[in-house]
Amino acid sequence: MDELNKKYYKIREVADILGLPASTLRYWESRFTIIHPKRNAHGARLYTASDMERIRMIYYLVKDKGLKLEAAEQQISRNRSGVSRRYEVVERLQGIRTELTRMLQALDAKR
Repeated sequence: MDELNKKYYKIREVADILGLPASTLRYWESRFTIIHPKRNAHGARLYTASDMERIRMIYYLVKDKGLKLEAAEQQISRNRSGVSRRYEVVERLQGIRTELTRMLQALDAKR
């Protein structure tokens, strides 16, 4: 992903990239054991690209699939690799859909 070219991201950057409020990120950090950003000397959160991927996986479970936070945590703790694979497949399919839609629009524009 183009926006994932730095080693660490501040919470505001992560919120902007993922389209989530910073308060949601802080809350999810307290609820999910897989989110654990580093902190700098001033206590500011520093997220890595892998932290953001884990947050995207939680977003998929909570927002896209409609699971409650407890159910999402259970899914992750029971079958993290399975959830990760499903999330990756959904992401890939959404990318394909976007590309196909763009191609159809380009074809329609030529007609």
